[in-house]
Amino acid sequence: MSTELTAPGTDELRERAVKRLRKKSDVKIHLLIYLTVNAFLVIVWAMTGSPFFWPIFPIAGWGIGVMANAWDAYGRDVPTESQIRREMDKLSERR
Repeated sequence: MSTELTAPGTDELRERAVKRLRKKSDVKIHLLIYLTVNAFLVIVWAMTGSPFFWPIFPIAGWGIGVMANAWDAYGRDVPTESQIRREMDKLSERR
């Protein structure tokens, strides 16, 4: 049994590309909803005259989720062959 890894085929690359494009599209939609809802909350805060800026809680909390979503779509890279080989070695040792 060979432990050599082959380069991904065209079908696999296409599938990965489509998946990545969907993630990028989802981030854009998520960001638009985030900005719209939080702008509305800031307007509500301004209209009520509350001295405490309470919209900071949903802005910060939800912002963490938006950043994680963006990192998943734009920041994470496909693992390198050496990383895959190391992980495969670890898994084969457990057998």
